[in-house]
Amino acid sequence: MASTNELGGKVAIVTGAGRNIGRAIALALADGGAWIVVNARSNRAEAEAVAREVEARGGKALVHIGDVADAAAVHAMADAAIEQLGRLDILVNNAALRRERPFADMSYAEWREIMDVTLDGAFHCVKACLPALRKSGAGTIVNIGGLSAHTGAKDRAHVVTAKAGIVGLTRALAHDLADDGITVNCVVPGLIGTPRPRDKPEPAHHLVHQTITGARGRPEDVAAAVRFLCGPGARYITGQAIHSNGGAYLGA
Repeated sequence: MASTNELGGKVAIVTGAGRNIGRAIALALADGGAWIVVNARSNRAEAEAVAREVEARGGKALVHIGDVADAAAVHAMADAAIEQLGRLDILVNNAALRRERPFADMSYAEWREIMDVTLDGAFHCVKACLPALRKSGAGTIVNIGGLSAHTGAKDRAHVVTAKAGIVGLTRALAHDLADDGITVNCVVPGLIGTPRPRDKPEPAHHLVHQTITGARGRPEDVAAAVRFLCGPGARYITGQAIHSNGGAYLGA
């Protein structure tokens, strides 16, 4: 079990941290003692609510509103982390868009929308944060993948491709950044019981795949895996895609 302060003295950026899995990751890292940059694309109220939860746990939090698809906004976020919190040790690339559209009906603009945020956004974040992560001495990058990247899914060619790219990026960066003392891993959620707006139905692939445990996961289950990978006990783990999905992938 992780100690209560194994991340003390560290600073983490969590993208897409205003709700669901991103929020749970921000709070889990705060529980480990890290200070958190809470990123959201546009919903400041949600991000500020998460920041208050971090501060209620005794940590410091910085809210940064910006789209990870915008390289300038991402560099501004990394600069703000250094200027206001003093350092940067952890980057969690969680921000992503999830859409459903039959491939025959999919426009290139719809394809690019997903790539810009999910895959290119991770690129921008790593590039912006890399100088500080190198200085950390124990830098950590955790990319959040997706079950459908490993199983495929109907009407999600753009999402599946972007999330599969995240796995490839993870493996490539693990090689490129090993000499800098930076670990790079991917946590793959699946069948997580997050709240969904009434106008957004259950994803099609959730209706096909089931967990072998018989239960849906919680955002906190994903966050626990991320917290472990950010801690001192995971420094020998890099380049891996770790599934947090109740064994759903085994039944795919």
